[in-house]
Amino acid sequence: MDIPSFNGIIEKSIIDNWNLDALTDYKGATLQYHDVARKIEKLHIMFENSGVVKGDKIALCGRNSANWAVAFLATLTYGAVAVPILHEFTPDQVHNIVNHSDAKLLFVGDIVATTIDATKMPALEGIIYIPDYSLVISRTDKLTYAREHLNEIFGKKYPKYFRAEHVHYYREANGDELAMINYTSGTTGFSKGVMVPYRAVWSNYDFAENVLGKTIKRGDNVISILPMAHMYGMAFEFTFEFMHGCHVFFLTRVPSPAIIAQAFADVKPAIIIAVPLVIEKIIRKKVFPKIQNNRMRLLLNMPVINKKVQEKICEQVVQAFGGRFYEVIIGGAAFNQEVEQFLHRISFPYTVGYGATECAPIICYADYKTFAPGSCGRAALHMEVKIASPDPANVPGEILARGLNVMLGYYKNEEATQQTLDKDGWYHTGDLGTMDYQGNVFIKGRSKNMLLSANGQNIYPEEIEDKLNSMALVVESVVIQKEDKLVALIYPDYDEAKNIGLSNDDLLKIMEQNRQELNQALPAYCKISAIKLQKEEFAKTPKKSIKRFLYQDA
Repeated sequence: MDIPSFNGIIEKSIIDNWNLDALTDYKGATLQYHDVARKIEKLHIMFENSGVVKGDKIALCGRNSANWAVAFLATLTYGAVAVPILHEFTPDQVHNIVNHSDAKLLFVGDIVATTIDATKMPALEGIIYIPDYSLVISRTDKLTYAREHLNEIFGKKYPKYFRAEHVHYYREANGDELAMINYTSGTTGFSKGVMVPYRAVWSNYDFAENVLGKTIKRGDNVISILPMAHMYGMAFEFTFEFMHGCHVFFLTRVPSPAIIAQAFADVKPAIIIAVPLVIEKIIRKKVFPKIQNNRMRLLLNMPVINKKVQEKICEQVVQAFGGRFYEVIIGGAAFNQEVEQFLHRISFPYTVGYGATECAPIICYADYKTFAPGSCGRAALHMEVKIASPDPANVPGEILARGLNVMLGYYKNEEATQQTLDKDGWYHTGDLGTMDYQGNVFIKGRSKNMLLSANGQNIYPEEIEDKLNSMALVVESVVIQKEDKLVALIYPDYDEAKNIGLSNDDLLKIMEQNRQELNQALPAYCKISAIKLQKEEFAKTPKKSIKRFLYQDA
């Protein structure tokens, strides 16, 4: 099919919405669409005069903010490739990604700026500070000159003033051209840089236009809570809304339930995109206490009053989320059954979607009116989904997806690409599921060992084990998840311990020290909460890999 230019749609939105509010840092400043255009223009001048050419990689690492969003838009509309990096990654992970992606420039937020080490990223030509686009470090005279004389160059280029007719952006040559590289994890050995082409970002936008474009209007408010460096937050809390003419509010600080609840009340968003944790916390803190008293229980169990009470409760829950949204779309992690059943019972407008970075991100979705509880929707627009099983409705199999949203492959990792994308274009998700006769997909578990933190961050146990196995007296390890905590099962070097004359207590103390040291090198969402010693070596397959499934309930 003929795919419109994604950058062309960005350009049109800026021109059409010139005097509307575009991006706001919650409790801070607001940029209108024309302010965004002006900032993009200045960044383009900086790129051009510092020698950045089309196709160069530009990395961004910092908390969500209006200036982060502008830097991202400036990168794509210049024809460069964006490399968004989760700001929760450790400095080493950030260095790895910057180096692996061949980034030429790096935009950093206020906190990241103080933790990274420029000497570990020798190929970078400069590091730019997101809050004011000043130079943290410049390694070329051209970049230094461009930044120091930016306003002067801008003034010469636009002597009268900068107007909508001056906005002309780079148009991608075709849908398969690379738009961004999104890393699923930060460690070099396991880094998979997902190459997201323009057709995938356009297709996700087109999907959102189709399912939400009629209910969400120009000028409507939305809140960006999920990190924009995550494809889910990027596609459905930022790019679609910006291209639709909405007003995006960025929660620039750590989104605690109290801050989020306050923001919902202030902003009254038109659509809510969330990971289960946010919804669960608000329901448990704000709603359950009100309805778990005896009087409420009694009323809920009386068939005559029951319906009215449910409507009343639903009204309260809707108010807790600002009261003006069309629906709440939940994704990114498994949804708590108790909370989902409650929302279904009170007829709350929620739906659960399914996606992956490799599909930028959407794979399945259904509007709340047709959503089957317990499922994650049906194949999204421009996508096909099938289950690799002889009986997809009853026997779980791997979920496969194909269509415009699928990535080009993993950057500089042909082997991983071939394991994930087959010759017919199917993306092998590594997740297990079933599909009913209406096409609703039900996720039954994640194969491939990936764990998911409560707030939807991917945790790759092999990475943690890799670090752990190189620590004092550790022979091998398996990381498992208990409730939402991570536990490391360790088979220690008993022979060595015996040689040195260590008791079991000494061993435990050493392992505890290992745990603390390991946690210092890990992002908050994948810290180990406890260590358990194994008496015997782990059981292995003929290929000598550990039979992990035997230890899930250890």
